Amino acid sequence: MSRRRPTGRPSGQTVALAVALPVGAAAALALPAALAGAVDAALDHGSGGTPATWPGALARLALVLGAAAGADALAAATGPACAAEATAALRGRLVRHLLALGPGGRLTHGGPPPGDLAARLTGSAADAGGRLPAVLGATTALLGSVGAIVGLGVLSPWLALAFVGGVLPGAVLIRLFLRDAGPVFLRYQEAQAAVAADLTAALAGLASIHAAGAEHREAHRLLGRPPHGPGPAAEPGGLADLSAAGHALWAAQRRTAWQAMVLVAVVEVAVLATAGTLVAGGRLAPGGLTAAAGWAALGAGLFEQVEALVGVAHARAGRTRVDAVLALEPAPVGTAVPPADGPGTLVLRSVVVRDGDGRALLGPLDLTLPGGATVALVGRSGSGKSLLAALPGRLRDPDEGVVLLDGVPVTALAPEALREAVGYAFARPALVGRTVRDALDGAGPEQAAAACADGFLRRLPRGWDTPLDALRLSGGELQRLGLTRLLARPTRVVVLDDATSGLDLATEYQVGEALDRATRGRTRLVVAHREAAAARADLVAWLDDGHLRALAPHRTLLTDPDYRATLAGTALEAAVAR
Repeated sequence: MSRRRPTGRPSGQTVALAVALPVGAAAALALPAALAGAVDAALDHGSGGTPATWPGALARLALVLGAAAGADALAAATGPACAAEATAALRGRLVRHLLALGPGGRLTHGGPPPGDLAARLTGSAADAGGRLPAVLGATTALLGSVGAIVGLGVLSPWLALAFVGGVLPGAVLIRLFLRDAGPVFLRYQEAQAAVAADLTAALAGLASIHAAGAEHREAHRLLGRPPHGPGPAAEPGGLADLSAAGHALWAAQRRTAWQAMVLVAVVEVAVLATAGTLVAGGRLAPGGLTAAAGWAALGAGLFEQVEALVGVAHARAGRTRVDAVLALEPAPVGTAVPPADGPGTLVLRSVVVRDGDGRALLGPLDLTLPGGATVALVGRSGSGKSLLAALPGRLRDPDEGVVLLDGVPVTALAPEALREAVGYAFARPALVGRTVRDALDGAGPEQAAAACADGFLRRLPRGWDTPLDALRLSGGELQRLGLTRLLARPTRVVVLDDATSGLDLATEYQVGEALDRATRGRTRLVVAHREAAAARADLVAWLDDGHLRALAPHRTLLTDPDYRATLAGTALEAAVAR
């Protein structure tokens, strides 16, 4: 079993990187001085100077070279490990936060679409995870440049002055790059996320796209064409935006790279010319020329750190996108529990649900669903049936109004109490866990038989212990597993959101009869697409364009021709969806 490191404590990889980079920088700063000492000692030894000086100078040079090589090797090994460790931690934090957003529709209503979220979990988190190595590398380069200026000043103030002449333009160059590159990186990541979101949505409707023969048209709409590619101009969005952001980023890097190269050459020539003049005038030892060349190259290295600056800009952009998700507030939860003897009465008072643009999707709505009654939700596509069904279990919170369960607002209920009180079955239930037994969450043969799932469960290779990734289920079989899981919990409210749409008529009737027996006495909310489901209900809530048009028994509503037309249209929509 893995052990979790206490939060807030730096890992061994981080500590090693934080040690290796300064040690490497210090060794790099000491190297020109050690090399100068070795050169002077060699010249002195060749001219008959003190013999003992030469071995000592060589030993110091070897020690500095060894320290530099060791520190560089350690930094090369721990840098990627540190970034990977930070990325994994950040992804774990993101996943936990996304799961914590759960109730109330915070993610689907106020957050990015699934494809965008996947891009943030993979690309943006990886960029943000490299933030520490990138910042440490850039900071070390800056300190190395400052140290190199000090070293040049120790040799001669004229050398430091010659170098400083290029520092100010270099600082301006770095500042301009960071200013320009940050927004470009952010735009590039956003364009990547937009492509991922569009592709995710397209993959969900892949069968319809193929059936319509619209593969090329859809590909062009989603991806566009790069601006410089052949054929017609790209549509806005897709690869066109991604390509434009990529070209802008490349242009910024190219501009900064050649400017830095010119600046480095000018600075090094100025320092070397000054050092040569000092050596010729006898004011600097020959080894000083070697030291001046080394420190000039080290100091000018700051201006060549375009790659490090790109890493910092990448990390900043990735962190911005990750923080935008982490800033999504989880839905507030309470600590209350519903009355133990409550019948499961649901009351909606002045409920309004809006989309992201503020348009009302459902409501204003006032509705009372008696405890123990079966209520069918009937209406054409887009009338708000699934939205209303999502409210009791807080799969979506209303933007206005309140939902009461046995007199207690569902927002005041503790999450465990709400889960024990309201259960769901969906048209496409998600199976969670490693095996079928895990996914059915406490259900047994009795519940499987009631959902007509026992037959195909017995035929699975390992029965209830079959791994989920080995399942090959039809839509109807998947729905029956969802119903099996629902029946395992004695909730007082049962919500069936199109949960039998994948069943044939005979199986649906059989499952419906079993569900009636298994959930008798509970409040049942059924999203109905067939007249038989409405006919079995005690009441029908007839929704029209987000408003409650009527609440009455099915046989009463049948006298209304609009209701009959709605039932016919709903049945046709369900058949087309299948």
